[in-house]
Amino acid sequence: MNPRIAAAAWGAAVTAALVLGPMGLRDRLPDPLATHWNAGGVDGSASFQAHVLTVAAVWTVVWVALVAVAARGWALRHRNGRALWWGGLFGGGVLVLGTQAATMSANLGVADWTAASLPGWQVPLVVVASLGAGVLAGYLGRGAPDPVEAVQPPPEMRLRPGRRTVWVSRLVNPWLVALTLVAAAVIVVLCGLRLAGAVSAATMATALPGIVIALVAGLATATLSVRVGDDALVIGFGPLGVPARRIPLSKIDRAWTEVRRPSEVGGWGFRGLPGMATIMLRGGECLVIGYRSGGRLAISIDDAERGASLINALVAERPRS
Repeated sequence: MNPRIAAAAWGAAVTAALVLGPMGLRDRLPDPLATHWNAGGVDGSASFQAHVLTVAAVWTVVWVALVAVAARGWALRHRNGRALWWGGLFGGGVLVLGTQAATMSANLGVADWTAASLPGWQVPLVVVASLGAGVLAGYLGRGAPDPVEAVQPPPEMRLRPGRRTVWVSRLVNPWLVALTLVAAAVIVVLCGLRLAGAVSAATMATALPGIVIALVAGLATATLSVRVGDDALVIGFGPLGVPARRIPLSKIDRAWTEVRRPSEVGGWGFRGLPGMATIMLRGGECLVIGYRSGGRLAISIDDAERGASLINALVAERPRS
């Protein structure tokens, strides 16, 4: 099935259901609607029109983004990208449909939104259904395995006797830097509002942990450095290179370069499993090391070809046990 046709048809069907479904039940729903629940019961509401438009708008943003990805084409060239795309399309659609259905069901037939009750089993049911739909769609839409590409070895590098050779490269993701700065600014603003009495302690306790996590994650992943020396490859995270991961050259069999994109490996950050992982900060050329044990690690870093050449030269000089 053509991905663009599938996205257009499924997206239009989901949008129609999100709008027409509530409209058909309009006479049996209160206005405003109950839209949020906590452990103690309903604690949030919105007007009927605002709720329907908001849910439809959120889905439309996701839908348009997926259509744009399909239009560009490169994200669907590889099996992992296709699986993620189909899973996101159908899993996301089922999630918003299930959420809308649960909200309408809770409000159906009540005179006032404060009387709306959401059964506890509906939330996990919606989550499980959306995950199941996403996994099934990803499995069915993943297509044939990617063709095996021949690995192009980097140019050979000759080391001069008695000289110590080191290669260092650094990469900064501007989007993650921007996210970090935004998180830091939000924390400062929230603290200022709290000191001024404009924000309650409960609001701070709810919002602050997530923002702090975003700040820490941004600091740790926005910057990456790689250093290859006489005895090890060292990967440093963050502006100070801390924490750092040290890989002895004795564990490396060889190194080469590959072009990889976030859609092929599951997104940005540390992706995959130990033994077959990728540290992804930007799409493009990556330094790939093959362990003597058979595993691989790919690192998105600039000047990867030179780094691979030096690793191979240093490994070739080491005696093998």
